[in-house]
Amino acid sequence: MRLDPGQIEVMDPDMAEVLKKKEPWERIAIGFGLWTSARSMLASLLRGMHPDWDDERIRREIVRRMSHGSV
Repeated sequence: MRLDPGQIEVMDPDMAEVLKKKEPWERIAIGFGLWTSARSMLASLLRGMHPDWDDERIRREIVRRMSHGSV
């Protein structure tokens, strides 16, 4: 497995084979689950760091971070 300096992660070849065998809807479901999990973890982190923020402020910060600032 070659690590490319411009690449953050390299897919394990065995995992790539597992994912290739999944149906498209299964891969989408996996991606959505990962996104949902990341959003939940980020919300928990932000609530811990900023207990004074209300739910709307937390939501806006999650959107900003997960959209890489494009929103």
